[in-house]
Amino acid sequence: MINSMRMVCFGTLSSAIIIALLSGCGTKNDAISMAEKADKIAGIAVPSISETKAIAEEGFIYGLPIVMNYAVMNEFVIDKNSGQYKGPFNTIVNEARVFTYKDTAVVTPNSDTPYSMLWLDLRAEPMVISVPAVSKKRYYSVQLTDGNAYNYGYIGSRATGVEAGNYLVAGPDWKGEKPSGIKKVFHSTTPFSLTIFRTQLFNAKDMPNVKKVQAGYKTQPLSAFLKQPAPPAAPEIDFLPATTKGIKENFYDYLDAALQFVPVTPENRAIRTKLASIGIGPGKTFEFKELSLEHKAAVLLAMKEGDDKVDAFLASGMKNINGWKIGSLFGDSEFYKGDWLTRAAAAKGGIYGNDGVEAMYPMTREDVTGQTLDCSKHNYTLTFPAGQLPPVNAFWSVTMYDGKTQLLVKNPINRYLINSPMLQNMKKNKDGSLTLYIQKDSPGKEKEANWLPAPNDKIYLVMRLYWPRREAPSILPVGEGTWSPPGILQAK
Repeated sequence: MINSMRMVCFGTLSSAIIIALLSGCGTKNDAISMAEKADKIAGIAVPSISETKAIAEEGFIYGLPIVMNYAVMNEFVIDKNSGQYKGPFNTIVNEARVFTYKDTAVVTPNSDTPYSMLWLDLRAEPMVISVPAVSKKRYYSVQLTDGNAYNYGYIGSRATGVEAGNYLVAGPDWKGEKPSGIKKVFHSTTPFSLTIFRTQLFNAKDMPNVKKVQAGYKTQPLSAFLKQPAPPAAPEIDFLPATTKGIKENFYDYLDAALQFVPVTPENRAIRTKLASIGIGPGKTFEFKELSLEHKAAVLLAMKEGDDKVDAFLASGMKNINGWKIGSLFGDSEFYKGDWLTRAAAAKGGIYGNDGVEAMYPMTREDVTGQTLDCSKHNYTLTFPAGQLPPVNAFWSVTMYDGKTQLLVKNPINRYLINSPMLQNMKKNKDGSLTLYIQKDSPGKEKEANWLPAPNDKIYLVMRLYWPRREAPSILPVGEGTWSPPGILQAK
């Protein structure tokens, strides 16, 4: 998805609660500077307030993708009354539609490709995913993402080709060999894992063909695939309820719950040890809720400052080309190498986004002059010069989102994006260029085929280049490619 969950913002939350907490401290001094010595809870030493703040900030940045994923998992496969429930673990759920403004669990959702989703529970045994043969003309991808928000594998047009095949997905504790009949084995770093199937839709009439492809996606336990007795079932889990709306109020409660399902590794051991020292995650010696008011105030400040750092990275940590932010934010554990800030920025920008080789996501909130895009004040145009459409092996799109929520926008023509399959119905300029009209009101019947409807407010635009070309012209390598997205202009 670059897709992915409700945007997390802590500004108003922190200021209100922090003031309430600090008002009871009985001192004119700031709560962070007033206590540098460790406290004790039930005889256990607790880091000082300043140390707690530093740990909480680092923990927020480390934990943001984990918490976002945990909340989505709750809404999609655990809470049947969430309004976003898809189905139980180890069951493929096919959506014979594209996402609309009614889909709110994931921010910046893709509305190009109908989704099929599969949340895997890999505790008892590995699972086998089978895909059908798919036409070379139809792009599809199967993205494997775990509880760390690592993309640990791909199946599909680019990664494995269009032939039918069986693939094994194993959890962190499985040590077996590749069975006969399995093309490849993928290893999740966590016992619960999301599989996202994206199947290209050419137009509304094409949906029956998409359904046929989706019907060919299958999953089964390894024991069933091998026709062997099944191992004992994994124990039931009483998951802490979580919602995407509840993240900012319950962040550390959710993180505490989610970390049960994220194994400690050499890569994360240091931050996990620090979090345990303030009562968060396995290995803790007391409950986080037992911290003093001053410690809790420090934690809230840390959350706000950590969130600010993530926003700052999204604003300046990527290449700015004609007003578009371009970067490669998604990948596996080897890609991140413990860079928690990049991983957090990727999740907040759009959790479950693809690796750069699978899809690139130029994104912007600004026009070419650096002014904030606001369709309550201006109309805009985006013009691709003749012969300079986004260079892809599959297809491209430009999607409209509300600038505040990063969700799709309700509009009178139910159009959430413009993509390359729509080109045949669009009008080009006399010089062969293509202009998109980005505004809240129709530009008129003659131009409506090129209209990307906007809200009467600030907007957020994401361009998607599926399976970007590697040869020139190309958006790759990231920030240095021979093709660049054109800037957005205020309409005259």
